Amino acid sequence: GTYLRSRIIIGEVTYDGGPSGQRAAMKLSQNLADLGLPLMRFKTGTPARIDARSIDYSKTERQDGDSAENFSFMTDIRTLQTLPCYLTYTNERTHEILRKNMHRAPMANGIIEGVGPRYCPAIETKILRFPDKERHQLFLEPEGLHTNEVYVQGMSTSMPMDVQFDFLHTIAGLENSEIMRPGYAIEYDCFDPLYLKPSLESKVIDNLFLAGQTNGTSGYEEAAAQGLMAGINATRKLDGKEPVILKRSDAYIGVLIDDLVTKGTTEPYRMMTSRAENRLLLRMDNADARLTPIGKEIGLATNERYERYLTKKNEIESLTDILEKKIITPSAENLKLLEDNNLPTIKNTVSLKEYLRRPEANYDNVKKVFNIENFSNAAELEALTLIKYEGYLKKQEDMVEKVEKLENMKIPESIDYDMVKNLRLEAVEKLKKTRPLNISQASRISGVSPADISVLMIYLEALKRKNV
Repeated sequence: GTYLRSRIIIGEVTYDGGPSGQRAAMKLSQNLADLGLPLMRFKTGTPARIDARSIDYSKTERQDGDSAENFSFMTDIRTLQTLPCYLTYTNERTHEILRKNMHRAPMANGIIEGVGPRYCPAIETKILRFPDKERHQLFLEPEGLHTNEVYVQGMSTSMPMDVQFDFLHTIAGLENSEIMRPGYAIEYDCFDPLYLKPSLESKVIDNLFLAGQTNGTSGYEEAAAQGLMAGINATRKLDGKEPVILKRSDAYIGVLIDDLVTKGTTEPYRMMTSRAENRLLLRMDNADARLTPIGKEIGLATNERYERYLTKKNEIESLTDILEKKIITPSAENLKLLEDNNLPTIKNTVSLKEYLRRPEANYDNVKKVFNIENFSNAAELEALTLIKYEGYLKKQEDMVEKVEKLENMKIPESIDYDMVKNLRLEAVEKLKKTRPLNISQASRISGVSPADISVLMIYLEALKRKNV
């Protein structure tokens, strides 16, 4: 978390401490730095929490949650109560107060030294960075079922308390709002993730596994993902087993960790779909297919979970087979049937699988018209996704196959890059620092060119022949 030598900043007020009034770990980061871990200094922030009873919701727009699928593949029925959020906006009066007080903003007057996140800037940074914007949206998010605290999403700030009161009161619905906890910035130490192995074990200190914002990331999910993998691999090391390394084509966890240990980061890192080159393969509907077999192999997935995955897999195969074998002809009877059910017409004989690739072909209508048996919603969703995006998925799978060939070209841990002739000096320095496990990882290192990779591959082939 953000506790290593952390400092809370609210305007001119600064003090040592962690989030929510908790104590900071003031000496741990320096102790680890003394053992050889390179330190970085980052910063994040949070908005004020305001009292729900002081908000005039009639001046805001209600925002209900999506009726999405359940988060867990083991959940059949959603029973938890949900609460709506509410949307409001900043305005020119808000911006004017912020501009007039910019000299008191810690991010502008030098009090804050740490590097902040690029994609969720403080409201004062937004005003400076986007002067053409007349307003910025704010989501009023209840903190829970049993509290009156409301989180003002989109208004992270480290402005002084009096300024926070002033600009909040310019916003529709918040004119009489009461602050329960002020917004603040927090600076903290973290460590350069280039000094981590893909298992999240330190390259500098044996048996030390690091996870979360300590590795330069920002966000709860990012921290949880690393904690999961660090815990798995620490346990496996104790048992004398090989670490579990998820590939970039396996999961967003694989993308996140590979980015960190291969490219490093100079600012708080957040996971985004755009960072994944294989994002069509990393869908929410197939997470069980991608990861349950791995979980079963390492002893984390229960028999019940694995059986549920196999059941869904069999359903997908059965449904796909039915749709492939069911043929429709452009007979007068079929054409009328399609027209009567608001389905697109056909000119040639096609299978239902081909027919469903058409965007206008509604599956519920098709299922009713052609008497397709019912399968689980999850199986139907994934089967239809595989059908509709088959061409695009095949392209990504071909790309993954090419990358996997490079991943199979392992680089010996003992390699001496100084001995590789014709390798550029920058490439030697970057490769020595990162110590990639294979050619694929080496090719993603900033400063290592395709020509360098070719030289390295030739060297490895020669080394292989020499050792045969």
